[in-house]
Amino acid sequence: MMNIKPVVFKKGGKQRLGKGFSREELGKAGLSLKEALKLGIPVDPRRGTVHEENVNAIKGFLKSEKKTKVKTKRTRKSKK
Repeated sequence: MMNIKPVVFKKGGKQRLGKGFSREELGKAGLSLKEALKLGIPVDPRRGTVHEENVNAIKGFLKSEKKTKVKTKRTRKSKK
């Protein structure tokens, strides 16, 4: 499983790693709070900012998760 970390901007334009994604970022990526926690995506309820880099990171994470689920999914042969 891949770790995903949000980027937060400090004063002066410097970047640092954040503690979690904001609820608004999750909403723009099409996730609810419960879904994000089930997938292991960190959430910081205190944050209210929305950064497009973080939204794109969540979307990329979801695409990679879908690919791994499709690869690991097995089909059963029915007995007749």
